[in-house]
Amino acid sequence: MDSPENKDLDFAVIDSHRDKRTGYPEVVFCSGKTTDQAEAIIVRMREQGLPVLGTKADGVLAERILRRFSDAEYDEISRILTLGSVRPKNDRKGLVAVVAAGTSDIPIAKEAALSAEFLGSNVELINDVGIAGIHRLFNRLPDIRKARVVVAVAGMEGALAGVLAGQVAVPVIAVPTSVGYGAAFGGLSALLGMLTSCAPGISVVNIDNGFGAGYQANLINQTTDQ
Repeated sequence: MDSPENKDLDFAVIDSHRDKRTGYPEVVFCSGKTTDQAEAIIVRMREQGLPVLGTKADGVLAERILRRFSDAEYDEISRILTLGSVRPKNDRKGLVAVVAAGTSDIPIAKEAALSAEFLGSNVELINDVGIAGIHRLFNRLPDIRKARVVVAVAGMEGALAGVLAGQVAVPVIAVPTSVGYGAAFGGLSALLGMLTSCAPGISVVNIDNGFGAGYQANLINQTTDQ
């Protein structure tokens, strides 16, 4: 039996009361859905007055939503689609530092950054400071250390997370990306490197899961003063 809080479509049951249980609305993972399905879910959520965060959204879906809703925004690099936000920009809290090892990691880093912003955190995105030129990272440490939580986004061997965890006094969320040559195994090498890091204070999300890292970082950031 359907709960009255759920708004049923033929192919999806929208959890319109998730924000009342968890503080944050349901997020639409757009990949794997047809354009019609993803659009219908987003439209139904807007009909319920919910802000919408769509992840892994393609340009075809974005074009439809942008035509339909004046407050829709789409970032082509991260494939993040938003309509409204949990908190207005002038009411965002704290600071999350999202640190990308290389330019190729920026799509996932921006996914993390825009997700955390949508949920209510101030974010600073710091790009291209991987360990191949570690002086670049050290130059940005004063900025990174201002954050309540750090998201480290890296492919290849994923060493950035361990280096950062040895330099900051806040939690580090590691995001392995699928960037790398053959033996990187589509991000598996970075994932295993991050999971086996000797530096304490690291948690690890799945490969290319910028949203998951942004969500977790926002939770830590929002509860720091409580």
